[in-house]
Amino acid sequence: MEIIRAWERGFFDHGWLKTYHTFSFADYYDPARIRFGKLRVVNDDTVEGLQGFGMHSHRDMEIISIPLYGKLEHEDSEGNRGIIEAGEIQVMTAGTGIMHSERNPTEKPVNFLQIWIFPEKKDLKPSYEQKKFENPGWNTFQLLVSPTSTEGSLGIHQNAFLSQLFTESGKETSYRSYEPGNGLFLFLLKGSIILNSQRIEKRDTALLLPGEIPHIESKAESHLLFIEVPMN
Repeated sequence: MEIIRAWERGFFDHGWLKTYHTFSFADYYDPARIRFGKLRVVNDDTVEGLQGFGMHSHRDMEIISIPLYGKLEHEDSEGNRGIIEAGEIQVMTAGTGIMHSERNPTEKPVNFLQIWIFPEKKDLKPSYEQKKFENPGWNTFQLLVSPTSTEGSLGIHQNAFLSQLFTESGKETSYRSYEPGNGLFLFLLKGSIILNSQRIEKRDTALLLPGEIPHIESKAESHLLFIEVPMN
């Protein structure tokens, strides 16, 4: 199990944008952190009010946006337009090519995760979907994204699974893999946990290879994001 501490991520302050990169991205390059299996990008972005990313292109990538607070407006060349906020998730298949913009339509900052996953094959038809997820309550795993849209999750063109867990202090649990051959990217969005005897704090990441079973003991009320991906 590899631990990436919050402060070990690449960081850039562009004024209107404060961004942390877990993997090499744009001006941040670390040859030891290019990707984790099919997971290519996990960016933790905060965009100031009435600012954002203008129209730009993507191709052959599954892109997932998860607002943690604030609102994010999406517009793309396929005619899709919408606003997502905390509790909602957006999945976009870039496929053969798509142009899109992301901006903060309010005067308050928005903090969101942008996650890129390589698709199972190239030249897919571009698509866009968003959904609001009800809070599952304490100590219940909630599936958000999957290849088969099971349990009300959004669909993705890869054998990858995103889920979340809100835990109470003192609770213990273990994550059960959806696909035994997948690796697991565990991201602690808030709180504090003991993961397989190692202390994990807010915005720390743990990378677990196939077969490693994460045992979680919450030391405070915590919010965990699990990204399970094929490793080759």
